[in-house]
Amino acid sequence: MITQERVLEILKEAGVLLEGHFRLTSGRHSNKYLQCAKIFRNTKYSEELCGALAEQYQNDGVEVVIGPAMGAVQMAYEVSRPLKCENYFTERDEEGKMALRRGFVVNPGMKVLIVEDVVTTGGSVREVIDLVKTAGGVVVGVGSIVDRTGGKIDFGVPFKSVISMEVESWEPQDCPLCKAGAGEPVKPGSRKV
Repeated sequence: MITQERVLEILKEAGVLLEGHFRLTSGRHSNKYLQCAKIFRNTKYSEELCGALAEQYQNDGVEVVIGPAMGAVQMAYEVSRPLKCENYFTERDEEGKMALRRGFVVNPGMKVLIVEDVVTTGGSVREVIDLVKTAGGVVVGVGSIVDRTGGKIDFGVPFKSVISMEVESWEPQDCPLCKAGAGEPVKPGSRKV
C-alpha cells in the first residue's frame, strides 16, 4: 500500500501541482491546478501510482478499464496492466457527447472500472458511467489518481483514489483572484470550456 507521503513526493517530483490562476474543465476557477499528464511522461511515476489504484480494485473482477480522453487514455492502460484486463477509452463524438469508438464495445454484464486522472466535479466520469450502463455494463467503481473534492463526491458506485485533497475552486463570478485583478485565468487542460 502506497503512503500519502510517497504520493505527494511523486506529485512534486513530477511537477504535477501548479499554482497560479486557472480555469478548470468544469469552468470553475482555482489557484491550484494538477497537471496529471506529467505523471505519464515517466513510467516510474505512472506505474507506481496506477498500480496503487489497481490494487484497490484487484478483487472486483474488473474485465475492462475505461478512461475518458484525453487525460485518462494512458491511465486506463496503466491501471489495466496489473489487473490483467483490457482497457478502452472514450472520446467525444461529433455532437460533443462521450462515446466508445474505434471498435470498443461494452457487452451486457461486463464489469467495468472507470478511471480519471483528476476528479473535480466528475462531469466526464458521470458521462462514462451513463454510457457503460446504457450498454448494459456493470460499473464496479471509479478510480482516480487525485480526488480534488476531499472525498465529497458521490458517483453511486465505489470511488477510490490514490490521494484525496480538497483544492478550492470558485464559480467565475465568485473568484477572489479575478476580483483582485489577477488577469485572465489559464486553461492548461485538454478540453475546451
